[in-house]
Amino acid sequence: MRMFGKAGKAAAVAAIAALALTACGRTDSGSSSSSTGGGEAFPKDSLIGVALPQKTSENWVLAEKLFNDGLTGAGFKADVQFANGGVSEQQNQISAMVTKGAKVIIVGAIDGAQLGTQLQQAKDSGATVIAYDRLLLNTDNVDYYVAYDNFKVGVLQGQALLDGLKAKKPSGPYNIELFAGSPDDANAKVFFDGAMSVLKPKIDDGTLKVLSGQTSFEQAVTQGWKAENAQRRADTLLTGSYGTASLDGVLSPNDTLARAVLTSVKAAGKPLPVVTGQDSEVESVKSIMAGEQYSTINKDTRKLVEHAITMVKDLQAGKQLEINDKDSYNNGVKTVPAFLLPPQIVTMENVKTAYVDDPVLGPITK
Repeated sequence: MRMFGKAGKAAAVAAIAALALTACGRTDSGSSSSSTGGGEAFPKDSLIGVALPQKTSENWVLAEKLFNDGLTGAGFKADVQFANGGVSEQQNQISAMVTKGAKVIIVGAIDGAQLGTQLQQAKDSGATVIAYDRLLLNTDNVDYYVAYDNFKVGVLQGQALLDGLKAKKPSGPYNIELFAGSPDDANAKVFFDGAMSVLKPKIDDGTLKVLSGQTSFEQAVTQGWKAENAQRRADTLLTGSYGTASLDGVLSPNDTLARAVLTSVKAAGKPLPVVTGQDSEVESVKSIMAGEQYSTINKDTRKLVEHAITMVKDLQAGKQLEINDKDSYNNGVKTVPAFLLPPQIVTMENVKTAYVDDPVLGPITK
């Protein structure tokens, strides 16, 4: 079992205290699985609620269809909702699911710290709460967490940035800038911390130089994961810090922001830097094949939804749930039992093999 060193644990505890965001320790998702839970079964045709955030990426849109099809196909009544109107809409949607008698409520939170009242309602009604993709924070009323290993996602992104820089120019120093996700998304800090576990030693020894000086998560965040916010910040960084200097690389936490950064760089007339991403969005996969965006992360939404539905089926049957991480995800109140799936880095080197089974990306990458 792989854990943080003392410094890493201290930093993670500090992050919970300051931001109520992330894990106090972590294990490798490849560690052995165990079972947990197991309770009273419920009817096979029960209502299952799925509360999804705003449609900020292709993967969320796909998840809606997969949950509807998968739950209905398994004999459940599915109530799948997007909260495009924001946190208050998601709060109302979860409350409505409780009122309608949902036996399980799967929550992909807009802001994992703003659903305490609704999650209490869910638990008082006897529903099981599963955090999906994003951890639910500062509450005892979450039973399980299912996600890809988000810290490892960041590690892969950080290493991809280093690898891409070295491939482009054998030796440093390299000028880079750091972008992070939305501060109200619990995953954003985890991605950033994972990447910085790889990048910070290179910043400290001078191999990497952040000319803007903006190296903290708070300085790097992109509110709402919005492309226009990332592009605006990239424009400002290029104007303020890269008049004559080259920008060699950019840590981008997802594909939408990666494309926004590349748009900004093109508009400035500068050579394209090495840019990371995540989510395997169609346009970014095409960009990788064209030699523009350097990397993305393959987190197959089909597998994540499939496992979430497997958890629902096991709960319905009164079975114990498979858990492969009992230690990593402390939400500020409790450590939430998790099942983590392994993410995959994708670059031009493996883009044609990474998606062979993907019905959308497979044909594109042939």
